[in-house]
Amino acid sequence: MPEIRLEHVTKRWGKFYAVDDLDLVIQDNAFVTLLGPSGCGKTTTLRMIAGLETPTSGRITIGDQVVFDSELGINVPPNKRKVGFLFQNYALWPNMTVYDNISFGLKNIKEPLPKVDFEAKTAARLAEILRQPEEVVKVLEECRDKNGKLDEKKAQLKLVDTFTISIYTAKQLFSYHLEKSPDLTGTIAQLMGKVDTARKAAASAGGELDGEFRLVKDGQVVTETRKMTKEEIDLTVRRVSRIVKIGMFMDRYPAELSGGQQQRVAIARTLAPEPSVLFMDEPLSNLDAKLRLEMRYELQRLHVETGSTFVYVTHDQMEAMTLATQICLIENGVLQQYDAPLTVYNRPNNLFVADFVGNPSINFVEAKGTQREDGALELTVFQDRKVLFRPAAPLDLGGWFQKRDRAAAEKDAALKAKSAEKTYVEKSNKDEIFRYHIAKVVEDDYSLQEEPVLTNEDFVLGIRPEAIDIVESGHLDGEIYGAMPTGMESTIKVRVDDFLLTGVVFGSTLFAIGSKIHVDISGDNVMLFDRRSGQCIALGALDISAYK
Repeated sequence: MPEIRLEHVTKRWGKFYAVDDLDLVIQDNAFVTLLGPSGCGKTTTLRMIAGLETPTSGRITIGDQVVFDSELGINVPPNKRKVGFLFQNYALWPNMTVYDNISFGLKNIKEPLPKVDFEAKTAARLAEILRQPEEVVKVLEECRDKNGKLDEKKAQLKLVDTFTISIYTAKQLFSYHLEKSPDLTGTIAQLMGKVDTARKAAASAGGELDGEFRLVKDGQVVTETRKMTKEEIDLTVRRVSRIVKIGMFMDRYPAELSGGQQQRVAIARTLAPEPSVLFMDEPLSNLDAKLRLEMRYELQRLHVETGSTFVYVTHDQMEAMTLATQICLIENGVLQQYDAPLTVYNRPNNLFVADFVGNPSINFVEAKGTQREDGALELTVFQDRKVLFRPAAPLDLGGWFQKRDRAAAEKDAALKAKSAEKTYVEKSNKDEIFRYHIAKVVEDDYSLQEEPVLTNEDFVLGIRPEAIDIVESGHLDGEIYGAMPTGMESTIKVRVDDFLLTGVVFGSTLFAIGSKIHVDISGDNVMLFDRRSGQCIALGALDISAYK
């Protein structure tokens, strides 16, 4: 499977930038989820890679083929990119059976394909199967009804799955009636005679037939521009139907299938042409919660079995976390972070990433303070409570601020230089620092507040719900404000002063609203964010007892 590379890809409509200067490398055999809120540009990115949308500028490469380059004027059409696309709407033909829906695209393929002697190939396969008649008889005996009569259709389908053959070969195999114990010596000899004749014909033409009965000349497989044969189409349909487990539905129509079964048919249809990359645009959004969970497991298995590169669009962060090998998180057309799921969760680049990934959501706590000589930060949180933030790794806060300011200046200079170009179009959907939410008992009306003047002493702490511990020895006094038990765990809201913290407590403990508790914040994954830029400065531990 190929690597996909996007270089400075931009898509805009007028002054609206759907995707803004995106650089991205999708590795071979990766399962990448494009994640972000509605309207962030993830579907547009997917459609540009697939060729369904033309970028305004940039370069896209799939494997060793440049499929789009704005400067060179290259724009390869979608049908030449060898990619499969699975839409949110499955788009199955209602008047076609499952078999016809899957095979529909294969019937229209006309491209250079190996020159194969299918008659000889079928004869060789039948001879191979007939040499083990007891296996065939065993399959046939399993297909008798309660009256002992052999179900011909069921037997043929069973032969297809058992011996991985087409339905046409299965029908021919069934016609030998091995259940009646015939003498097969002459039949096998006749079949092998066809194979020998085909090999001699290939040799007289200056070539030979390989193990797959493809014509080979001078060490190279001979190709011809042709359509797929019925045999090839049927083998392909049966192969993908086995992968997604819908072989028993071949004669049904889409209206006779459940939502999950329809989705499997759509996946099979997409896999049938053997695309180099499989694109999926929120394919599970039409399913109920239980079926979505089941289909996530199916997609994981499918990714492993096919060895394909999957690019998957979703706004559901739980879906992204459970399916992906890499998460590409986008906001307002700009790439925010591209990392493994647990890295995105535990080490977010900024406030937006920390807020978007995680269920229940992360707790944000505003803090103000300075760094001590030993590297720890003395902070004031909530209503004048003093805490100590101890970084997990050595932290030079002054150096970090200098690096931040230098990067901001370089970005401004680059934007100024770019705006001087004749082709530059100013972005109407401006990039802004993410406005995080501070949960309080009485919510603030931010629309009536003036923007605060921020300094290098202003921070935001990010605390994941699992770090909130309810213990008798806790150093923070709190009160249960809300509790939602789900069986194996409970999600709780804890009131501290006038602020609310969300926690997750494992077990079947019942919490009474209004009860007084003691809280600690554990672990060394508390996040320290710069309030001015929104960037993550460091991870560390929060010591609440330091000033007790």
